[in-house]
Amino acid sequence: MDGGAAFVLALANEAATGRLAAQLARAARKGDVIALRGELGSGKTTFARAFIRARFGESTEVPSPTFTLVEIYGGESDLPIWHFDLYRLNGANEAGELGFEEALTDGVSIIEWPERLGTLLPGERLELAFAMGPTPESRSIAVTSSPSWRKRIEELRRD
Repeated sequence: MDGGAAFVLALANEAATGRLAAQLARAARKGDVIALRGELGSGKTTFARAFIRARFGESTEVPSPTFTLVEIYGGESDLPIWHFDLYRLNGANEAGELGFEEALTDGVSIIEWPERLGTLLPGERLELAFAMGPTPESRSIAVTSSPSWRKRIEELRRD
């Protein structure tokens, strides 16, 4: 991901993670890829849930796709969200069976465990690397954005 902006955000709690997710959900466009990296329990699924609920309402049920590997939200909307959890993916070749290529053109793709895609992971993406913060409820998120995200991220940082 050459030429992208990089910085670290300190988020005090789950509510702060939710606010970030809602900001990014408002900025998302068709074809966007958001790659979520981090250890188990670092906040990737919490972020994905908040992002999806920001687009489709707080009452939207957002189960973790750990076992199904992918969940699609708002399939009839102008901007469906494909939520991939690739923790159980055995190889990048299995991504095609999940509709990965369709997701890249159809809507927004949120990908947990993106490293499992290998070279299939698009270079044009927003990457959020989650880490535990200094307190049990806090998180640190390293943000790296490709050129397609740069202006949107700069606008969000000013808000």
